[in-house]
Amino acid sequence: MKASIEQFLVLAGIAADANELVKITLGGKRGKESDLKNLFVKPVLLKTGKKLSFVYRHDTRDITKNFDTKEALVIIEQHLKKDFYNADLFTTNGDYQLLQHNNGIKITQKPASHKIAATEQHDKLKQRIIQSKGKIYLHQLGVTTAEGSVKKEMQDKYKQINKYVEIIEGIIKDIDFGKNISVADMGSGKGYLTFALYDYLTSSLKLEASVTGIEMRQDLINTCNKIAAASGFTKLHFKKGTIADTSLPTTDMLIALHACDTATDDAIFKGIVANAKVIIVAPCCHKQIRKQMKPVNVLAAITRHGILLERQAEMVTDTIRALLLEANGYKTKVFEFINTEHTPKNVMIVGVQSGSGQNKNEIFDKIKALKSLFNIQEHYLEKLIGSE
Repeated sequence: MKASIEQFLVLAGIAADANELVKITLGGKRGKESDLKNLFVKPVLLKTGKKLSFVYRHDTRDITKNFDTKEALVIIEQHLKKDFYNADLFTTNGDYQLLQHNNGIKITQKPASHKIAATEQHDKLKQRIIQSKGKIYLHQLGVTTAEGSVKKEMQDKYKQINKYVEIIEGIIKDIDFGKNISVADMGSGKGYLTFALYDYLTSSLKLEASVTGIEMRQDLINTCNKIAAASGFTKLHFKKGTIADTSLPTTDMLIALHACDTATDDAIFKGIVANAKVIIVAPCCHKQIRKQMKPVNVLAAITRHGILLERQAEMVTDTIRALLLEANGYKTKVFEFINTEHTPKNVMIVGVQSGSGQNKNEIFDKIKALKSLFNIQEHYLEKLIGSE
């Protein structure tokens, strides 16, 4: 019998119905104009029943969609006739490959490379660090219902909260704070992350944590303090102030997320002066350096374009911030912490006290060279540290 796409899909349908399907992959794209590179299909078990989950792999993003088996097979057929030449079907009974070429269609079979069908527990509740049940603050912040279920429109916020705590967990896991830890959260906003951090430090790590959220908006301060009291978070407080004007005692950890322009430098400086063991910032805006950057060398070809000037300013500003932290005894990491689809401002700078001396002269030479390269007069953090 002549091989056909329909024959291939019958094999896929049988495997799916018998719970023997591992996965289906489509490749060998037909047209260069589309940025769809591959299509991956696997079975999942959702609350609405058994589905086939499609992951559309594009050049810069992945898109996931779920379909009933019957509808899924129709869609696969359409893609094989329009977008892809080839497909691979993996089942627990055998592997099948569909090849389309000028001479027709060929289906080959090989012994099964997978003995176990794909897990169907796709949307099984992931074990989160911050659980949704029994959290007064999550309910009063509007993340969960009274029963502790995450609201549909707050799923992304709940994931962000847990991702944030995961990052903090990775940063501080090897740091000895003793039994007590003090934290200053500069620019705490509505308090989602501040509450979650306090919960993690006290509930998961069993630390005696004292956390202070600094915020300019009095209405948010009042609301957050009420929620803290209702949650029994006796050492979580919110008070009014700006990053620059707030006086900090000795602090174990200083956090400033999305502080605008030089407010990030104010936060880093406050952390250094407070002898913080950990400084965590996520910069937003880099106007101070961008306004100064007027290179007279070959870099002028880049910085004449507004978008490229902005990106160069971000990299130079944050590089100098990291170097200045290192000059003051911190080991630094700079990394992406939020997917760019959520925000383009997704760089986090972390400084952890290293306990070992660093060659300050070498670091200052690097800073001087960067400033000269981009014709920069002064970095604001450099000015703050110099004044100290």
